[in-house]
Amino acid sequence: MTRLVLASASPARLGVLRTAGIDPVVRVSGVDEDAVAAALPPDTAASDVVVALARAKAADVAAVIPELAADCVVVGCDSMLLVDGRLQGKPHTPEVARARWAEMAGRSADLLTGHCVLRLRDGEIVAESAECSGTTVHFAKPEPDELDAYIATGEPLQVAGAFTLDGLGGWFVDRIEGDPSSVIGIGLPLLRRLLEDVGVGVTQLWRDARA
Repeated sequence: MTRLVLASASPARLGVLRTAGIDPVVRVSGVDEDAVAAALPPDTAASDVVVALARAKAADVAAVIPELAADCVVVGCDSMLLVDGRLQGKPHTPEVARARWAEMAGRSADLLTGHCVLRLRDGEIVAESAECSGTTVHFAKPEPDELDAYIATGEPLQVAGAFTLDGLGGWFVDRIEGDPSSVIGIGLPLLRRLLEDVGVGVTQLWRDARA
């Protein structure tokens, strides 16, 4: 039975997959994202940066799952917000989150999510497919007290771009152009195509998940 292994601690990504009929095995990578990004050439395209991070996460997990490596696909993802040509990840602190919102409130930016799928058989990686999906997010302009309350919840501190679409941050998103699931962290249309590239049909994962 082929299992899908999600190389992410993100509850949002896990929720997207479960809602879509797949109950993945979760394994969290130990990749140093800053180190991976810093090792890339300075002229690396933003889309290639998030794909490289997704690939690093998938590869890290693929190396430490002997109990599943006989037959599985490992999915790694990484999301960042592209604002004025600069990639922004998780702010981690209230001060940085506030500065990010000062830049993007009332404007639009592109949420880029890199995806990498590794196909494992008998402990070996036999196929790989990776790509980036991009979605334009049009942000509202929260009132100062609204932004204070949002930052105080802690939600924007640990998510790419300092906002969520499926949580409290959704109140401050006017609209999007593209795939909503990709903004949440894992794009179902792209993931289906990547799974097909490595020889796995998504409906088989549905059956396996519900067996």
